[in-house]
Formats: sequence, structure tokens, C-alpha cells
Amino acid sequence: MNIEIISGSPRKDSVTNRLALFLKHYLSAKTSHKVNIIDVRDWNLPLLQQVYRNVEHTPDAFKPLAERMFAADAFILVTPEYNGSYSPAMQNLLDHFPKQSHKAFGIATASVGALGGIRASQQLLLLIPALFGVASPHMLVTPFVDKKFNEKGELEDASFEKSVETFVNEFLWLSETLHPELDPVYN
Repeated sequence: MNIEIISGSPRKDSVTNRLALFLKHYLSAKTSHKVNIIDVRDWNLPLLQQVYRNVEHTPDAFKPLAERMFAADAFILVTPEYNGSYSPAMQNLLDHFPKQSHKAFGIATASVGALGGIRASQQLLLLIPALFGVASPHMLVTPFVDKKFNEKGELEDASFEKSVETFVNEFLWLSETLHPELDPVYN
């Protein structure tokens, strides 16, 4: 299975990206699935003028991104909270590739504050069905992300490990249930 983690913070020194890095390493160690990160900072997508419905009709500069979006079997959306919602950069990326039918979506939010992006998670629960995706009800809300993960994406707060484990197990269950033809081989 192809799992794409979308790291939704456009900030140069994003602390949210630490969570995306951790999840990539964690999932890669736990499963045989192909896991990658699409970082919104790597793609200079214009404000939406055209929806990309397939790779062939995507501008050359964004074809590699389109290939990954369309090849993904599941997504994990990792976002900070901006004004009670997910990041506009993530919204812009998903607006360009809106139809993700029958794909599982995990929601992981992060903030340096005590609420961990909970309001952004609620907004993502509204967005995912509009993409024709299926949201995992087990979300990973991450308060004090700068204290839980270091710059390399390593977990520094062992008390958070159980939350990560539950989130990942439930996300994998949903992803694999939606795609039974992709029989996983666990390490």
C-alpha cells in the first residue's frame, strides 16, 4: 500500500513537520507499506485556477506530485492549527487534487499550545468526505509538539507513545479494510 503523509505547514522552521517525520519513520518500521511525505513547502502550487483530475492533464511542474497523489492508497494529514482550522497551504494542495474516492485519511494535528490543534481536526472531519475519502475516527491531536518531538522527528515524550500507537493501528486497520487486495506483510 502507498501511504502519503501530507505535511501541511508552510513555515520554514515548522514544528508540525516533526510529527510528520516521526509518523513516516514509525509507519515504515511497523509495516511493509510504502510511506512518504508530501511537504507543502516543496511545491509552489498557485492559488487554485485548475483542478488536476489526472496526471496527463497536470502541468509538467506538478506531474510528480500528481503521480503521488493519484497513486496513494491512503493519506495522513498533518497540520498545525491556523485560526481554528487546518493550514491554507494544505487546503490549496487538496483543492488541486480533490477526488480521493475510497481512500483512508488519518488526521494528525499539532500545536505548541495545550489544545494541540483540536479545532483543525474538526475542520478536517468536514473536508475529508468532500474529497470522497474516509476519515479514521481515531485522530492524533498533539499538544506541545515542540516538547514531544525534536527537530529530527524523534519522540522525546514517552507518555505520548500510546496515543501514537492507537492512532496508527486504527488508521492501518481502516486503510487495509478499504484495500483488502493490498495484503500487508508485517515485520
